[in-house]
Amino acid sequence: MFLNSFRVLVKIEKNVHARHNSDIAFIGLGQMGARMVNNLIKNGEKPKVYDILPSNTKAIQGAIPCSSADEAVEGSKIVITMLPNGSIVKSTILGEKGILKRLAKNSLLLDCSTTGPQVAQELFQSAQESNVRFLDAPVSGGVVGAQAGTLCFMLGGNLKDYQEVEPLLLHMGKKVIYCGKSGAGQITKLCNNLILGVTMIGTAEALNLGVKLGLDPSLLTNVVNISTGRSWSSDTYNPVPGVMENVPSAKNYEGGFSVELIAKDLGLAGDAALSINAPIPLAAMSHQLFRTLITYGLAKKDFSVIYKYLQGEKVE
Repeated sequence: MFLNSFRVLVKIEKNVHARHNSDIAFIGLGQMGARMVNNLIKNGEKPKVYDILPSNTKAIQGAIPCSSADEAVEGSKIVITMLPNGSIVKSTILGEKGILKRLAKNSLLLDCSTTGPQVAQELFQSAQESNVRFLDAPVSGGVVGAQAGTLCFMLGGNLKDYQEVEPLLLHMGKKVIYCGKSGAGQITKLCNNLILGVTMIGTAEALNLGVKLGLDPSLLTNVVNISTGRSWSSDTYNPVPGVMENVPSAKNYEGGFSVELIAKDLGLAGDAALSINAPIPLAAMSHQLFRTLITYGLAKKDFSVIYKYLQGEKVE
């Protein structure tokens, strides 16, 4: 009996030791975050992980599950956040129970969420005041890229911090690009997603037109993809059901990059454009179309569901 009790105590001590000696913490285990963490694990890391939904935390195999954000960041040298929007990011980092208060001096905080440059710059300034380093590090590639480990990271902040963290990010992505000072990663991401939102609508419009005029959508897609109309929305993330496998349109538009998130990003792009008086008429119209989808109850569907909306078909 004594021997069994000793073994239990040793196991508990090892688990506690592991928790406090993991250098990496990851907060936010949604569609993107969970897949990113899995790629860290595949590449030999054992991060501490936390999500506001305990089921998401428990679902990660090979990581160290934590019951709070504080527990996750304790003793960590690198902390990564991947959260739905800027308000949640600010609350998680700067709020009354924010993790910035718990981060060790000179630790490195990376936010991979899409928040806009103003939030990123505010976080950078607050981190500096707490002797913590900060990088805005939004990603492109969506759920498909997160799953495959082919994301593109766009970093804003100090060059030396980028150089330090680049090898780790390459466990989750194919490219890590330094974009400039704090906020530059967010600016780059918003410009990319502006193009993404507009081209998805354009692709869906064209494919819907072709189908309604009698063309086979696969044939039309094949022609587009070897012609000047080709885009990521046509050759990697096609919005027409049955044209491609393993994309949201093949799964009733479940998963993927939600309508509410593309609408959020286009709204952030609009805010940024307004602050410098830059006209973005196509992005503004795209923003309103995706907001319309939200009013139809499609907020959680993948944004390629715009195809069904243009068809005039109901999506359950």
